[in-house]
Amino acid sequence: MHVPFLETVRRHRPSRKLSVYIGIGAVVFLFAFFLVYARYFGPVDRGAPMQELIVMPDETFEEIASDLKTEGYIRSITAFRIAYARTGNLRGIAEGGYRISPSMDAWTIAEALTEPPYLAWVTFPPGWRKEQIATLLAKKLRWTDEQKAQWITVDTAPSLAQTEGVYYGDTYLIPSDQAPAQVAARLRGRFEEVFAKYAPQAAEKNVSWTEVLIMASLIEREAAKDDKHLISGILWNRINDGMRLQVDATLQYIRGEEGNWWPVPTSEDKKLESPFNTYKYSGLPPHPIANPSLESIEAALNPQKTSCIYYLHDRKGEIHCSVTYTGHLANVQRYLK
Repeated sequence: MHVPFLETVRRHRPSRKLSVYIGIGAVVFLFAFFLVYARYFGPVDRGAPMQELIVMPDETFEEIASDLKTEGYIRSITAFRIAYARTGNLRGIAEGGYRISPSMDAWTIAEALTEPPYLAWVTFPPGWRKEQIATLLAKKLRWTDEQKAQWITVDTAPSLAQTEGVYYGDTYLIPSDQAPAQVAARLRGRFEEVFAKYAPQAAEKNVSWTEVLIMASLIEREAAKDDKHLISGILWNRINDGMRLQVDATLQYIRGEEGNWWPVPTSEDKKLESPFNTYKYSGLPPHPIANPSLESIEAALNPQKTSCIYYLHDRKGEIHCSVTYTGHLANVQRYLK
């Protein structure tokens, strides 16, 4: 039997009631979607200002997510995990400080935490020279080669006394947009804060603060932790006897270069022409060779009383000293041959 074309169309056209149901279903779905979004992914407080989130070194992703929830930045840890996974960042959240706000949704916060941090954690130990510090700062704060060179040659050289040794080894949280000269001033400020109490002690002992700092830098590079006061006594003995200090660390300072700032000295290095060559020139070098620790400053100010003039460390790091050069040669044969 032949069915007219219009009749066929009518049979396959959705009924008006079905269209209404579909429309209602779509509205319900959208409402549920926005409800879930608001409940789990939405901002916690739309009127909140920008704040600083500090991610500590070695803090895990789970710990960071928990902190975000506890401090009121996100509504759901699970939702944040989903949002962060969507960024595709497999490196995790870098340590440092970030600008975020409870007015952001979970997706925006996740994206913000994939960017380089606004505040960078920078940690370096005592015993470093300023070029080593510059390399670390340049990496952490994303300096250009020109900024790094400027920091080494200009920003850290306001005077001979502040050229080296006054950039205190510690942990800092530094704004990534802070000018290199301000970073240098920050490190010097921390040094002055820590060591201010020792300057009067130097004056009481009739030793200039600069001399104490230079001696402390030599001790920092030459000594093990437990023999700093002994080495201080030996080096001051040499100064008082008018001897050359003959400190290998000063040869390392002369020869140091990018990638190997403290090379093993050779016998030929003792002939190098430099005011820092303590095998060639008497007295202290012109300025410190590294940033000293508190222990080294205290050792420089309070040397152990000893008759020793010579010393060496054996292969286990133990120190052996001698009053005479003959005794020193015997120690070399005994402990280093």
